[in-house]
Amino acid sequence: MEKDLIRCGWCTSSDLYKKYHDEEWGVPVYDDPTLFEFLILETFQAGLSWITILNKRENFRNAFDYFDYKKIANYSEDKIQELLQNSGIIRNKLKIKAAVSNAQAFIKIQEEFGSFSDYIWKFTNGKPIINSPKTSKDVPATTPLSDEISKDLKKRGFKFVGSTVVYAHMQATGMINDHAENCWKNTQ
Repeated sequence: MEKDLIRCGWCTSSDLYKKYHDEEWGVPVYDDPTLFEFLILETFQAGLSWITILNKRENFRNAFDYFDYKKIANYSEDKIQELLQNSGIIRNKLKIKAAVSNAQAFIKIQEEFGSFSDYIWKFTNGKPIINSPKTSKDVPATTPLSDEISKDLKKRGFKFVGSTVVYAHMQATGMINDHAENCWKNTQ
């Protein structure tokens, strides 16, 4: 990783942030397992900083069966109680229960649309939206599109998917490219 690369201003505080920015953030994701992982991580991030989630990401992967949505959809109350005792993750009972119900809703979308990817990417006609903001300060927390997707996800039974969470998910999975104008990821 080049130390002298110009990056988006939000990611310069740690090497983990830089690695995430350089290798994942804004890269289009079309496979359901990765889309689900980011969806769950973003829902746990609600009200917290993303670096908090990144620092616990491996713990989340281990605790949540590597984000196997079919397993998560069938978590028992005993498993939920086990997760509530796991200090390596965010131990919020509502978010843990939402992970289970979101896995169930995720599977229903797959059944209806063939894949979650087909469903979510239809909102952008299958292509990333390139914004090229001047700086990170010019990036909105929500947009009318994230409002629309949030509303649709909630209608389908998802929880902790407010417009801000949805917009962050869109950024993380490359549906939206919000790399700053001078960021090396935007100048490739």
